[in-house]
Formats: sequence, structure tokens, C-alpha cells
Amino acid sequence: MLRWALTFLVFALIAALFGFTNIAGNAMYIARILFFIFIVVFLVSLVFSLVTGKRTGGL
Repeated sequence: MLRWALTFLVFALIAALFGFTNIAGNAMYIARILFFIFIVVFLVSLVFSLVTGKRTGGL
């Protein structure tokens, strides 16, 4: 999910560079929403792993 947020951020920066302000604004809005969703999922996973003492996956 973080990868999608970064993709939309790069897309927004490129669109802003070429002067497409409407597209850049919408892409930044989507990137912001995806980033906050990522943060919420990360925090829920962190709290879950701290409470249960189990790892929820990883390398």
C-alpha cells in the first residue's frame, strides 16, 4: 500500500511539473489517503503484535 502511495506521489509531482494542476491535485489527494490508511494498518498491526506477543509475519 505504501508503494501505491509513493506511486501516486511521483505521478502528482510529474503532473505538477508539466502544469496539469487538476490531475496533480487529485493524485496528491489519493496519495495522502493511501498513506494514512497505511499508517493506520501499521499501527493496528503493531499494537496487535505487542498485545499478543506474536509476530504477524515478516522476513
